[in-house]
Amino acid sequence: MANQILNLEQFLEHRLAPWLQPSLLLFCRLWVSWVFFRAGLSKIQSWDSTLFLFEYEYQVPFLSFKSAAYIATFAELSLPLILASGLYSRLSATLLFGFNIMAVVSYPILWERGFYDHQLWGFMLMVVMIFGGGKWAVEQLLKQKDHG
Repeated sequence: MANQILNLEQFLEHRLAPWLQPSLLLFCRLWVSWVFFRAGLSKIQSWDSTLFLFEYEYQVPFLSFKSAAYIATFAELSLPLILASGLYSRLSATLLFGFNIMAVVSYPILWERGFYDHQLWGFMLMVVMIFGGGKWAVEQLLKQKDHG
């Protein structure tokens, strides 16, 4: 019995993990990137509404509502592209993680409706922050070129 468990553990570690880990990291990068990029697109498609929301609904500390709207839109359109490509994965995941926290803090309605989504996205971003972009990331291709 112990030998079968050891064989299963070796199978998981040596056969399955090398495929599952990069798949999970790619999935996390693409999922979160798509969510935030879509949010950025909705901001630019209805800029007047975006400004209204930042002025009257969102409570972003330390920034004027216009500055907050521009910064948020820029972040939601640029950081997901960097994260999805796997270039500077840890940095872009960290910045989006902070952005995600700011969204929850500055928009109290999220506590009732979308808080669980933001928790999931935060968890997915933490996975990328810890493990990096994975084998299927541009940064890995660049590392291979430098070493090969």
